Amino acid sequence: MTTAVTRRPGYPLGLAQAQGRSARLRELINRETLTMAPGCFDCLTARLVAEAGFPAAYITGSGVSMSALGAPDIGVISFAEVAERARRIADVVEIPIICDVDTGYGGPLNVVRTVRELERAGVSAMQIEDQTWPKKCGHELGRKLVDITEMEGRIKAAVDARDDADVMIIARTDARTGHGLAEALDRAMAYREAGADIIFVESPESQAEMRQINQRLQCPTLANMVEGGRTPFLDSATLTALGYRLAIYPNSLTRLFGFQGAKLLATLAKSGSTEPMRDQMLDHHGLWSLFDYSEWTSLEERFTEPS
Repeated sequence: MTTAVTRRPGYPLGLAQAQGRSARLRELINRETLTMAPGCFDCLTARLVAEAGFPAAYITGSGVSMSALGAPDIGVISFAEVAERARRIADVVEIPIICDVDTGYGGPLNVVRTVRELERAGVSAMQIEDQTWPKKCGHELGRKLVDITEMEGRIKAAVDARDDADVMIIARTDARTGHGLAEALDRAMAYREAGADIIFVESPESQAEMRQINQRLQCPTLANMVEGGRTPFLDSATLTALGYRLAIYPNSLTRLFGFQGAKLLATLAKSGSTEPMRDQMLDHHGLWSLFDYSEWTSLEERFTEPS
């Protein structure tokens, strides 16, 4: 199945409406291959993911928090801020969008609203975790969990709220670091039974643990690849062999942009010009073309030129 885009002739992608994305993502996850979904946090990073040919993109909560608020991933971002980013991102790409929605932002009614709003925005999968609020990054210490029953309620509310049965619910457990792998697996099994489509056991600490997760669960699972995190950083072939169906790379672009941006500014401060790094940039035309400049201007001209 391919994603269809309803677009009036001459209208750019940012004014189009993608159809069939959720069914496309479900089809990808049901295959015996790995789907890689790089992280994005705004329209630029999402368009880069799509232009590179990846089949899906992952909206990283930590990336949105850092770029929108200047705050780390410590639970200060709100539902409204995430929803606004998700809506804008879904408008500028045709590929399926997976969105980190933390704990669902409250009780069951908040979860229902989160799912319904993000489904309308064009999101094809939502990741909900079993932490208390405010949550913490899954590769940091100090995470606190709700009980299994409360998380099961979140999952059931999310599953019930979706209008399109192809929208996928990803259940994440953060139990491994503080409570051990056995509890993480017990929780994962309960979350699958509650209706989650994909299971995400956060921060396993060895390939042996990652293999055990997939042998025990026997359902689609997600691997979180964090450079410098608690989990081994593995290539796609190894993740496939371990049994994963989905891999996210939440802040790879964020880290690269931070590193390269600092390098560019240091070069400018030292040399008085960005010329030494011009070959590492998009030029003016390349950047504007990334966002369909000619289509936007042609559309404008239809209504401004004399007939």
